[in-house]
Amino acid sequence: MFIGKFARAGLGIVAALAMSTAIASAEESVEVLHWWTAGGEAKALQVLKKDLESQGITWNDMPVAGGGGEQAMTVLRARVTSGNPPTAVQMLGFDIKDWAREGVLANLDDLAGREGWNKVVPDALKEFSKYDGHWIAVPVNVHSTNWVWANKAIFDELGLKQPTSWDELIADLDKIKGAGYTAIAHGGQAWQDATMFEAVLMSTGGPDFYKKALIDTDPAALNSDTMVKVFDRMTQLRGYVDDNFSGRDWNLATAMVINKEAGVQFMGDWAKGEFLNAGKVPDQDFMCFRFPGTQGTVTFNSDQFVMFKVGEDRRDAQNKLAAAVMSPTFQSAFNVVKGSVPARTDVSPDAFDACGKKGMKQLAEANEKGTLFGSMAHGHAVPSAVKNAMYDVITAHFNGEYDSKTAAEELVNAVESAQ
Repeated sequence: MFIGKFARAGLGIVAALAMSTAIASAEESVEVLHWWTAGGEAKALQVLKKDLESQGITWNDMPVAGGGGEQAMTVLRARVTSGNPPTAVQMLGFDIKDWAREGVLANLDDLAGREGWNKVVPDALKEFSKYDGHWIAVPVNVHSTNWVWANKAIFDELGLKQPTSWDELIADLDKIKGAGYTAIAHGGQAWQDATMFEAVLMSTGGPDFYKKALIDTDPAALNSDTMVKVFDRMTQLRGYVDDNFSGRDWNLATAMVINKEAGVQFMGDWAKGEFLNAGKVPDQDFMCFRFPGTQGTVTFNSDQFVMFKVGEDRRDAQNKLAAAVMSPTFQSAFNVVKGSVPARTDVSPDAFDACGKKGMKQLAEANEKGTLFGSMAHGHAVPSAVKNAMYDVITAHFNGEYDSKTAAEELVNAVESAQ
């Protein structure tokens, strides 16, 4: 159901954001579909909402809980099928390309040209912001997924240092578990299992293997001795997860680390928003570092706002919304709170905390070295059907349904069936 008087009058959704000092001649509103419902995420979203409200724009919120966005895409499909899509939609990776192929997205080329987006948005992001050479989405941030978040008090208590190799990680997990803590805070959801899996895979096989297996989906890589070793390591990590992990949301797993119930969490940098929202300080209360063995590489996803085609009389307002999201001021303010880093390369790191500065520096280095890779778990490596097929095998193995050798074989079969 639409929200707001325009919807009740049957006039459709108006996407509008006033960025100039001129006062709009009529009430403007924007309906935004998103899944930023956790504490840190919701706080970050307030940055945009307050910006819009200060411009006289009515924000009609359409939150759909679920950290991976799967539920939101289901809701979106129903809205589009019924002929009334939201104005703006938070979207990831290949989902953007899928909608672009349907011919229902707006063309932002004129605005992008005027504001020089091609010069400041990394090529890896433009792979999803553009379709057939045309701008169709505006990136809000860059998240990287191969992070470890650790409770510093537990590490200090046990005399642990930041692990830089697999063996060091296992030794630390043994000590944390031996001290009576849950070693790994984890939520038993497919996308969380896959987030852990791709970090283990990068650590085990390196960048070339990551590309062959999770981007190129090479059968020889998928069913290889290296892949069997990856699954063996996943089995090993399962032994450090508590028995109540099934169905746990990611932010509740983060809370376990925040509350000194668990030692570490393997999660994207949106987890930092939860620490900050709880009043915790990087390097004092918690630690952030790359998954051991993945140093020098960054796996990423990028939240983007995709806007659907609107009438000509609404194009100006839609462009103002896009311009607001892409402004350096907003990119800095939003990402400082969200835990991610800006989608523009020209934003100053000064306002960011220690983890943010580290993330911006490592992202720039990976981009320059060619070790910046789209995250499979978060829809930036393979199309949704292939990703979901991988999810099924990874989760089945993590839950003990397959041994490692069988899982590698099933991964090939699942991917081939999905392509």
